[in-house]
Amino acid sequence: MEEKKVLFNWPDLTEEEVNEVVDTLRSGWITTGPKTKKLEKQIAEYIGSSKAVCLNSATAAEELNLRILGVGPGDEVIVPAFTYTATVSAVLHVGATPIPVDIQKDHFEMDYDSVDRAITNNTKAVVCVDLYGIPCDYEKIYEIVEKKKEIFCPSSDVQRAIGRVAIIDDAAHSIGAKRKISGKKVYAGQLADFSSFSFHSVKNITTAEGGAALWKSIPGIDNEEIYHRYMLYSLHGQSKDAFSKYNGVSWEYDVLGPWYKCNMTDILASIGIVQLRRYPEMLKRRREIIEKYDAAFKAHGIKVLDHYTDEYESSGHLYITRTPWLDITSRNEVIQKMGEQGISCNVHYKPLPMMSGYKKIGWKIEDFPNSYNYFKNLITLPLFSILRDDEVEYVIEKFLKTVQDYK
Repeated sequence: MEEKKVLFNWPDLTEEEVNEVVDTLRSGWITTGPKTKKLEKQIAEYIGSSKAVCLNSATAAEELNLRILGVGPGDEVIVPAFTYTATVSAVLHVGATPIPVDIQKDHFEMDYDSVDRAITNNTKAVVCVDLYGIPCDYEKIYEIVEKKKEIFCPSSDVQRAIGRVAIIDDAAHSIGAKRKISGKKVYAGQLADFSSFSFHSVKNITTAEGGAALWKSIPGIDNEEIYHRYMLYSLHGQSKDAFSKYNGVSWEYDVLGPWYKCNMTDILASIGIVQLRRYPEMLKRRREIIEKYDAAFKAHGIKVLDHYTDEYESSGHLYITRTPWLDITSRNEVIQKMGEQGISCNVHYKPLPMMSGYKKIGWKIEDFPNSYNYFKNLITLPLFSILRDDEVEYVIEKFLKTVQDYK
């Protein structure tokens, strides 16, 4: 087969997105305004949530979720050791203590028995990560936190209303994914108490940079009040944003707290409005590519994920492989050789206890053997919705040949 250049990822953008951005530029309103509000409404309708808040990143959404919950110094938040840094850095940003747990043996989800054991009367939240676009087992997680209600010590009105350890979904990978709860498939974004989506350029839906926070309705807490708190936190604590001041009869505003600056702009929201409209076809294409990869690799002893089952539907965000006969050295050599053949590959993820910043706070990879063993032969292959069939076939051919050379 003729040599090709296959990128690891590339955003699926069309003239529709370009035209929407141009329309925003010509409108003169380019910061947070009508199109950001429109995107929030459309995301909420798509997910089945009462509200959504668009922000400048998923990391900001994760941090604000914790702040809305009232999580801070002295509190503990359970997190997986096998994830991207944003999952844990948001916990550190609010001054809380992250309590890392290992993943299950030969599986990317947190070990739920370890989660159960890690809960103390200081625990305020469990952060679950829908890695690769596959939602966690939320029924199991709810069962765990409900069982520990008697030791829960709330310290905010939202915590008291929830009445147990909160469940937070790091759904950076999983917009459009679903998982069964009580026999019904529910979209990520409504599986947990609070959720965060990423719209970074490598994600299924992009706004170049950006993210969104969502939450399930909480008895006794008004959704409009929660939305208002996000608005305050995301724009310096101002009682009015620029759009409100421009369209109102009074310029005057108050600053209710010395808070943060992480709002989304209408330029970014313009991209997201079109992306969300086009998303069903993008999801369909991702599934087609995954099924082609699966058919080729399973027969050769390469471990792949089940993205589509009776229990869940993945967003098909990442295609990871685990080749049993590779170790870290040979895995890295395979990635290098794939690159020499024009194919960009990656690894998702190197466990956080192996990273310098987390070693400094005392995390040791020896304490997380399942995370290390899962990582050591991981290779992530190209997967994006404008990847052509001939490129998919090229990746399959070269990957099989390259890994077979190490058998």
